[in-house]
Amino acid sequence: QVQLVESGGGLVQAGGSLRLSCVVSRSIFSINTMAWYRQAPGKQRELVAVISSGGITNYADDVKGRFTISRDNAKKTVYLQMNGLKPEDTAVYYCHLGEVWGQGTLVTVSS
Repeated sequence: QVQLVESGGGLVQAGGSLRLSCVVSRSIFSINTMAWYRQAPGKQRELVAVISSGGITNYADDVKGRFTISRDNAKKTVYLQMNGLKPEDTAVYYCHLGEVWGQGTLVTVSS
C-alpha cells in the first residue's frame, strides 16, 4: 500500500517562508499527479496546488504567486515552497495521491 509522509510544517511569522515535503513509499510516484490540500480549523479541506507527472502545475487563486509546487521523481518527493505566508494560510497541509492521504503537517502563521 502506498504511504505518504509529510514534513516541514511549523510556526512562522507573517511574511515568512516554509517548505513542505512529501515522500511517497512506492515507485508509482513518477506516473501520478500529486497534490497538496489544506484544512483550516472549522473549514473544509481545499486544494492548494497540483502537479502532473509531466510537471504541469495549477494553484488555488489565493496562493498563486506565493506558493510553488515541484517534484523530484528520483527521490519520490513532492514539495510545496510557501513564501509570503499570511495568517490565513494557517492550516493542516496534506499530501494527496490517488485515493491516498498523508497524515498532515501543521502550518501556523502568526501575525
